[in-house]
Amino acid sequence: MSWQLWGAFVAACLVISVTPGPGAVVSMSVGLQHGYLAALRAIAGLQAALMIQLAIVAAGLGAVLAASATAFLVLKLAGAAYLVWLGIQKWRAPAAAPGAPVLTVRPQPLFRTGLLVNLSNPKAIIFVAALVPQFFRPEASALLQFAIIGATMMTVDVLVMSVYAVLAARFRPWLGDPRAQRVQNRVVGGLFVGAGVALASTSRS
Repeated sequence: MSWQLWGAFVAACLVISVTPGPGAVVSMSVGLQHGYLAALRAIAGLQAALMIQLAIVAAGLGAVLAASATAFLVLKLAGAAYLVWLGIQKWRAPAAAPGAPVLTVRPQPLFRTGLLVNLSNPKAIIFVAALVPQFFRPEASALLQFAIIGATMMTVDVLVMSVYAVLAARFRPWLGDPRAQRVQNRVVGGLFVGAGVALASTSRS
């Protein structure tokens, strides 16, 4: 991959990552409630899902998902239901007592949440399937190209999701008041439900 082609790929990845979606909602909500270091666990889950999606595309299964309306519908509805479930859980979460530690969850659920949110988004797989071939050169090493593409996508997405999480984390001091925590739970829960509804209404095109 030439430097010019790689630069164009970086720009494409940046546009995709900056566009608000379920991954951004996860990064902001965890950053807001638990801080940036905890958000890194969810971001790591997002990246693990991204690599799985890239592997699916490399195996040719992305084209199957893009061509099968039934497979797309099933995965889309499953992803939307998961996001709505996260939103309801967040909406109903009680406010922590004053002085209680904010981080009350184990690392694994945060990683798993990021992983499942990205894996259950069929648009992400199809987008990767549509984007990657534009920058793939058959005369070059396939393994090296996929390594470069994967590393670039992860690096760009980690940086963008980190910005979302850091900006959200700046509002954490506001959460010392239980009333403010309840408002935050309602807002983040609403964002998850909104992301779920938006995902459910998407099409393959």
